[in-house]
Amino acid sequence: MAWIGFAGFAIALGLAMLRVPVALAMALVGLVGAILLGDWFSATYVIASLPFETIFPYGLSVVPLFVFMGVFASHSGLSENLFRGLIAFVGHRPGGLASATIGACAVFGAISGSSLATCATMGKIALPEMESRGYSQRLSGAVVAAGGTLGVLIPPSILLVIYALMTEESIGALFAGAMIPGILAALLYMGAIRLLVMRRPDIAPPTTYLPWRARLPALAGMWDAMLLIVTVIGGIYAGLFSPTEAAAVGAGGALLIALLRGRLTRQSLRAGMLETATMTGMIFMILIGATLFNFFLEQSRLTETLLDWITASGLAPGTVIFALIIFYIVLGCFMDSLSIILLTVVPAHTLVTGLGYDPIWFGVLMVSVVEIGLITPPIGMNLFVIKGVAPQISLSDMSRGILPFIAADLIRLVLLVSIPGLILWLPTLLGLGL
Repeated sequence: MAWIGFAGFAIALGLAMLRVPVALAMALVGLVGAILLGDWFSATYVIASLPFETIFPYGLSVVPLFVFMGVFASHSGLSENLFRGLIAFVGHRPGGLASATIGACAVFGAISGSSLATCATMGKIALPEMESRGYSQRLSGAVVAAGGTLGVLIPPSILLVIYALMTEESIGALFAGAMIPGILAALLYMGAIRLLVMRRPDIAPPTTYLPWRARLPALAGMWDAMLLIVTVIGGIYAGLFSPTEAAAVGAGGALLIALLRGRLTRQSLRAGMLETATMTGMIFMILIGATLFNFFLEQSRLTETLLDWITASGLAPGTVIFALIIFYIVLGCFMDSLSIILLTVVPAHTLVTGLGYDPIWFGVLMVSVVEIGLITPPIGMNLFVIKGVAPQISLSDMSRGILPFIAADLIRLVLLVSIPGLILWLPTLLGLGL
């Protein structure tokens, strides 16, 4: 039966690459596979019960709440204040505006939880600013595209939430595990900018130096964004909130900030609710398709067969991890990150934990690898978002400009694989289920 599971996986993957909606591709393959491996009555039972059981659990309410928080944080203008505040502190340094963009993406990503939202929001703010200061278009486009990937890694991350829900792992432990890798990613991106500017200072001229008395108002303008992040993430780590309760607090906080800033109008409220509902509906539809698909894979015993084959072949566990990393990097060139996670997470999780690896470590590593696909040509989603925000920047320029940031990502992957404590130290320190 395992060969049927392998064939089904290949068909679902092929359909997704052909731009068939991934929810539809997984659902069709799952239903047809269930019929082939069982009978019509079992297939109708699956159709009737699994979709409801997939979206019914209380824990899933964290998804629309975090989406809501990100949407209204964007509407409230938090991103502009973050960017201005960071420019005041580092903008006068060579490449400082680009480094400020990375920092603002990291902080805003901690609120939005979405790479595409971070990329689009910061692109509208940072790209005109860098262009007006004489920055190279190749560098500025690549900086925002790379910085946008921090939105799927730095907590709260929608991808980490989906991984936790699909594998029944701790959301809090995953958030804690991703904190150091997220900060490391931002620092490596800033290091890449520094090296580029050292070689060619003309691509990123420094801005005017501001005295400390001018920096303090800019710092004060960041207080609400920092308060929101500290409340949500700090509340989870301190044990004050469950992840779901923290998401609700964050959603209410983002709405309150928008109200206090005078950005909450009837039109913005309606647009934000519609955007939240659309994104949540898309995620839930993919979840239903993934559940049907994973039911079929479980029936085919594909994962167990692969694990038995790897054990019998004598392949080292490290070799398997390396093969998975290559697989995800290549897959990321052709598919979006959410689709990749939902299509592969259950068999990959079973395989890796069967080899003795920690599931929290693998979850953060998996999201880190999938994140690279967002900026990898030819179909890096963030590159197309930047193209939409700034049509004057060519895709070929961005594809060349993004290479140093991909190199920084590969360095980070080597560190995460070589030093698992970069992921596991903080969850262990906080006692979050490890």
